[in-house]
Parts: sequence; structure tokens; C-alpha cells
Amino acid sequence: MENKDWIKSFQEEVEAPFAGWDFARLTATGRMQDAPLGWNYVNIVKKNMQGIRSMLEMGTGGGELFSTLAPFPPQTYATEGYEPNVAVAKANLEPLGVRVFPVDGEEILPFEDQSLDLIINRHEAYLPSEMKRLLKPGGIFVTQQVGGQDNLDLNRLLGAPIPPDYLHWNLAYAVNELEEAGLTIVEQREEMSFSRFYDIGAIVYYLKAIEWQIRDFTVEKYADALLDLHKKIELVGYIDIPTHRFLMIAQQKS
Repeated sequence: MENKDWIKSFQEEVEAPFAGWDFARLTATGRMQDAPLGWNYVNIVKKNMQGIRSMLEMGTGGGELFSTLAPFPPQTYATEGYEPNVAVAKANLEPLGVRVFPVDGEEILPFEDQSLDLIINRHEAYLPSEMKRLLKPGGIFVTQQVGGQDNLDLNRLLGAPIPPDYLHWNLAYAVNELEEAGLTIVEQREEMSFSRFYDIGAIVYYLKAIEWQIRDFTVEKYADALLDLHKKIELVGYIDIPTHRFLMIAQQKS
């Protein structure tokens, strides 16, 4: 196959819409699977929702995961920093009684001091000082984070630069930040796992969605490397890309 024909074969993946934080195009069709972690984030959140009156989800995406946690306490909020996702989140969450706030990255959040029983955060940036400010006495912060070693094999396999910004981001660093802010760590866990991809088109779609992983990624620029990786996948039937996750549960002092 000539290079120009190889590039054209990815056009559907490049043009496929991506909204909220929904990888159903890959996961629902079995083209990508995430290996299970040693903890279940949803179950941990549900346990901490019992008996509370107020909660916040940070970085809700399109509200896809958060909506599955209903029914919610009387005062429930969500934030989202990616403008195209905000309308999706409102459509998914407002009928469930969740008020959605657009925010701009790591900033002072639009909530009063000590106003929240529970803050949850899955793969979103946060300011430790804000978690300390917002939680009621005894309040809980649950976060699952993507560590700095995540998906780096995609960069290596495609010969792409490795972004240096988050290489330091791991459990020990994040725990230290929260403790310095004045929160008590109740639980902490960290794992290297993997995502399994069954075709090269799935990787193209994935890299288009997580645009920070390879910042200069285009099919045209990485066509030769994509073809080499395609051949590797064809030999075995899949490729496993290591992922990096850690979990922290922190508490405001009573």
C-alpha cells in the first residue's frame, strides 16, 4: 500500500466526532480494552456518598460517568473546563439535579468555604489548597489520577517526543502536596496497568482524543511509524500500552 493510500485509510478515524469523554467508539466495539485496576473508583465514590448532603465532581467531561451515580444528594455540582463538553454535561446532568459550572483549569472554584461533604475527581487537575478550603470538617476528597508514566510507550513506538510536564506526577508527589495543604490521607494506592488496542485505527482515534500525549500528532507526520506499529499489531492481534494510575482518599480534619 502506498503511503498516500495508507493515510487515506485513517480518514474515518480522524473525522469521527469525539464529545464529552466517551470512548464508546473503541470500547463498545471491542477495539480497545482497559485492564482492571486493583480498586473500583465507582464503588469507592458510592460508599462515600452515603448520608451526605453536598458533593462536587471535578472535570465531569460530558457527565457520562457521574450520571451513573444518581440519585444524588440535595446539593450536587459538577465542573468542566473543556468548553465543548459543558453543553453535553448540562444535558446529561441537569435533569438529575446537578448544577454544572464551566471552569478554566486550576482555579478558585465558585463554591463557599467548607461547603462540601465530598469532592470527587477522576483524571482532572486540582489545587490542594482548594480541596482544603472547600471541604467541610470531616469532608472527603476522592481522586483517581493519571500518572506521569501513562501511555509513554505510544510516544516511544511512534518516535514522538515525550512531554516533560507531568513526568514527576506520581502518588508520592501528590500525597505530599495534599498533606502540606493540611489534609489527612486516608487511603493511597498506585498501579501500572495497561490498555489493549486491537487495530491501529483505534490508536489513531485515541491519540486524536488525548491530544496532549503527542502534541504534533497527525496521520501524515507519523504515517511510517503507524505502518510499522500496524504490522506489529497484525502479528499478535493486539498491542498493550502501559498505563499509570493512582488513587488517594483525603479527609478534612474534624
